[in-house]
Amino acid sequence: MKNITIVPADTYTVINKSIITEQDRRIVSILYQPIIGYTATSLYFTLIDSLNEKDLMSEDLTHHHLMSNMQLKLEDIVIAREKLEAIGLLKTYMKKDNINQYVYCVYSPLQASDFFNHPVLNIVLYNNIGKKEYEKVLNSFKIPTITLRDYEDITSSFDEVFKSVKGSTLEIEEDLIKKNSNKLGIKKSIDFDLIEQSIPKTQISDKCFNTEIKELINQLSYIYELSTLDMQEIIRNSLNEKGYMDKTILRKSCRDYYQFENGGNLPSLIYNKQPDFLKKPEGDNSKLAKMIYTFENITPYQLLKAKYKGAEPTDRDKRLVESLLIDQKLNPGVVNVLISYVLKTNNEQLKKSYVETIAGQWKRSNVETVEEAMKIAEKYHKRMKKEMVKEKDIKKKPVKEEQLPVWFETDQDITDTTDEEVEELDKILKELV
Repeated sequence: MKNITIVPADTYTVINKSIITEQDRRIVSILYQPIIGYTATSLYFTLIDSLNEKDLMSEDLTHHHLMSNMQLKLEDIVIAREKLEAIGLLKTYMKKDNINQYVYCVYSPLQASDFFNHPVLNIVLYNNIGKKEYEKVLNSFKIPTITLRDYEDITSSFDEVFKSVKGSTLEIEEDLIKKNSNKLGIKKSIDFDLIEQSIPKTQISDKCFNTEIKELINQLSYIYELSTLDMQEIIRNSLNEKGYMDKTILRKSCRDYYQFENGGNLPSLIYNKQPDFLKKPEGDNSKLAKMIYTFENITPYQLLKAKYKGAEPTDRDKRLVESLLIDQKLNPGVVNVLISYVLKTNNEQLKKSYVETIAGQWKRSNVETVEEAMKIAEKYHKRMKKEMVKEKDIKKKPVKEEQLPVWFETDQDITDTTDEEVEELDKILKELV
């Protein structure tokens, strides 16, 4: 599709796939423009402005109209369009005819919180504008904080204000316009045809390279900066006896290759700390605040290494942490709380199935901050303890008491932490930060 020649007479129609707000326009101008450039940003707004307030689809227009409106050459418009596609703001469809017809589907940008927490966009923006400007932009999206500790929540609930009325049940409407952001696609230049040709047909299944496996390979090649030739041998060694890809071996091989080429270091993504905009505001000197500060300001790798008294974590544990950050897309500070919780409640062991069960729950609950993670861990433990008590009543057997993180012991307030726990985390922070 990239080789198709577009001409001024080709027509296009713009379809609005989302709800574009003034805040979205600000996000595109401030966060996206340093990545995609002014021309692509201008094209995005031009396509949106071809719709009036009530229209979800524009009339048929020609690319000559677009050229005249933007005062640009058609090749410059195509380049700008491809940038919008790559960044997730636009999807393009084409139908061949005497005059080719294009459909441009416009999507909302990511919200600021999702953008700054994105493992790719966040880093690209930082590299493009520099540390000083990045911090300035970051601060402009932070919510003003106010301490509500001395306030009481008196918000009214729906049933307190409105009375229930009898009415007919209505069918759910599926086609209503809604906020809709497009996924950021990473299509690393991995030549799968070349890879398949290099592997004997007796060693590989015809169904090996399905969509899921190709996406995983592209992600790993991007994260670990691996070319097609680099991936060729790695993939061959990751096939099982049935000719299918062993994803665990594939991940480990990619990571080992990267470490070998980079003096034992892992990609910076593995060593990320909690994003600044998700950190608790400074000024609170309570013991709980000190614990939160520590979880926010060290990496999961550092915490894990400190928990093992300075010894290098096992490959298995590093793979597990990597999975939480990349696959589950949990924030580093949240992963720190998860590691601490599991080690405390599971006899100092990181059991993969147990960790992934909790991680999946936290992801579904949209846990983003350290404080949220600590609170949901408390709720999770209380629920599990109730289930254990019920089981004890049924089986009439004593239930083993677990050693718990101090922030959610049931006999004390969440802010009542011990000096020992705070000193332990303080020591970790001083040694590693």
